[in-house]
Amino acid sequence: MLALTGGGLALVLTGTLLPSATAAPGAHDRPWAESAYRGSVDVVAGPAEDQQTIDGVVFVDKDQDSVQDRKERGLRGVTVTNGRDVTTTDRRGRYELPAFDNMTVSVTQPRGYQVPVDDDNVAQFFYHHLPEGSPELRYGGLEPTGPLPEAVNFPLAKSKATRTADQHCLIGGDIQTYNQDEVEYARNGAFTDLAARTDYTGCGALFIGDVVGDDLSLYPQTRELVGMLNGPARFLPGNHDLDYDATSSEHTFDTYRAEIGPEYYSYDVGRAHVVALNTVEYPVGSSYTGALDERQLEWLRNDLAQVPRHKLVVIAAHIPLLDYADQGSSKHQVAQVEEIYELLEGRRAIALGGHTHSLENLREGDSLEGWSEVMGVDELPFPHITAGAISGDWYSGDLLPQGYPTALQRDGGQPGVLTLDIKGHRVQERFTVRGADESHQMALGVNTPRYREWFAAHRSAVGSAPEYADPLVVSPADLGDTTWLTTNFWMGGTGSTVTATIDGGEPVEAVRTQPMQGEGQKIGAEWSDPVAVQQQLVHGGSVAERSMHLWRLELPADLASGEHTAEVTATDVHGRQFTDTLTFEVTE
Repeated sequence: MLALTGGGLALVLTGTLLPSATAAPGAHDRPWAESAYRGSVDVVAGPAEDQQTIDGVVFVDKDQDSVQDRKERGLRGVTVTNGRDVTTTDRRGRYELPAFDNMTVSVTQPRGYQVPVDDDNVAQFFYHHLPEGSPELRYGGLEPTGPLPEAVNFPLAKSKATRTADQHCLIGGDIQTYNQDEVEYARNGAFTDLAARTDYTGCGALFIGDVVGDDLSLYPQTRELVGMLNGPARFLPGNHDLDYDATSSEHTFDTYRAEIGPEYYSYDVGRAHVVALNTVEYPVGSSYTGALDERQLEWLRNDLAQVPRHKLVVIAAHIPLLDYADQGSSKHQVAQVEEIYELLEGRRAIALGGHTHSLENLREGDSLEGWSEVMGVDELPFPHITAGAISGDWYSGDLLPQGYPTALQRDGGQPGVLTLDIKGHRVQERFTVRGADESHQMALGVNTPRYREWFAAHRSAVGSAPEYADPLVVSPADLGDTTWLTTNFWMGGTGSTVTATIDGGEPVEAVRTQPMQGEGQKIGAEWSDPVAVQQQLVHGGSVAERSMHLWRLELPADLASGEHTAEVTATDVHGRQFTDTLTFEVTE
C-alpha cells in the first residue's frame, strides 16, 4: 500500500500472511519442531582398508537414531556422488565410489524420504574428505579428516511430505549479513515471516548464495536464523561466502563447506529434481566470475543422466545462468550456459538465481540484446527467475518501525522470499514481500516531467537528495503523452498484463516498458519506478532506473482539475489477478 504523507510517498506494509501460506496438504499434523527427523550422517571410524574407494549404505532409519540396525533395510536405486562420479545403490542399499582428496560425498534425497536435519534445521546428507585439512585460513576452513573412514552411511526417514506431487519450495536470495545489526534485520523480516508458515515442510528452504557478507564468522548466526524455520534448510555458496585468503582455488569455499555444506548437490521432492549449483568461480589473484569448473560440469552430466526425462528439473544457482540486470556482463552470468541448456534440452526445466538484488520473472522465448552479444544465447529455452534478496538492497534505506530498513532493490522490488508452488510438473511462482500479505504485488506511482527534472538534478547524489515534494500532484499542462501512471509489477513478465481504470471508467491496457524482444536495456528517468527512486535518492541505496517488469499508461489529457483515482489490475502469466489503487491530484 502507498500512502501520501506530508510532501512525499511513504511505504506502508500491512496485513498478515494469508492462509494459503500457512497450511498445505501433506504438512505434518504435529509442529515441525516436534516431528522433524533430526540426526546425522553415520561416519564409521576407520581407516578403511582400501584408501582408493569410499563405500557405505543408504538405509531407512526406522528408529531415527542415524545408525543402521539389523532390521533396518538398505534402500535400492538411490543416487550417491563424490562430487564428480555418480552411482546408485544396489538391492541392499550399498554404494561404492572412487575416492580422492578434497571430495564431498553426498546422497540425493529420493522422493518419499527425508534426509535428517541438525538442531538448526540444516539438512545432513554429506561427508567432506580432506585428510590434511584446509591450509591456514582466517575463518578456519575444514579440519583434517585423516584417512578414509571404514564407511559413510546415509540414513533416510520415510516422508509423506516429500512424496506428494504438491510441493511448496522456498527460495531465499542473498541473506548477506555483514554484522549483527543486519542479522537482526533478517530475523525481524523474512525469517519472522517464514517462522509463521508451514507449507514448505516437504521441499524446505533453499538459500541461494551470499549467505553472509564476507565475514564468515557470521555463519553461526545464519544457522540460528534457519533454526526458526518449519522445514529443512539447504544452501548454496555465493561470491561473498569465499575464503578470500585461500592460496589455491580448490580451497576458496572451505569455510562455507565446514559451516554449511556442499558447494553443489541435488535432491528430489514430489516429481521435481532440484539441482543446486555453485556458479561462482574464484581464480586466486583475480576476481570472481560466473562459471562451473570441470569437476562440477562432469558431476552435472552424470547427475542428470540418472534423472528420468519426465521429471521437472529445477536448476538453482547464485550467479544466474542469464539475467536482465547484468545482461551485458559475462562476469555476472554463467560461462557454460549454452552447455547447460544442451544438457536440459527436451526436459521441463526452470532456472533460479540470486546475486543481482533484483526480481526478474523471465519467460521462455524472452530475448535481450546483451545475451546474444555476450553469452551467445538468442532466447531463453525455459523460465529463469531471479529471486530477489532477503537483504533487499543490502539493508539500505530508511529504517522502518518493523525493525528493518526499506532496502528497495535495484528494480524497485521490495525484499521478500520466492516460493515455487509445484503441482506435478506444473510450476507457479509467487513472491511474498517481507512483512506483507500475498496480495501486495505492485507499486503504483506517477512519472511526470517535474519528477524527471528532479531525478536528473539529484541522480549523482544518492542518499542526499532533497525530498521530492507532492509526488502525486500533476500539472494540467503535463497531462497526455509526457506523464504516466506507472505500475511496478514485481513478478510480472512476458504474458502478464496490466490494465487501469481512471475514476471508474473503461479499463485501458498499460504498456510494458521492456518487452524482452531482443532490445537493449532501457535506462533512465523515463524508464524508472518513481516510487522506489523517491525513497532511494533521499535515503540511499541503488536507483531503480531500469526494470523488466514496469508498465506505464499515459494519463488522459482531458482530466479535470481535482482528485482522481486509478484502479490497477495486474494479471500474471498464470491468470492470477492483483488489484491496487492510487489517488492523485491534477492541479497547478
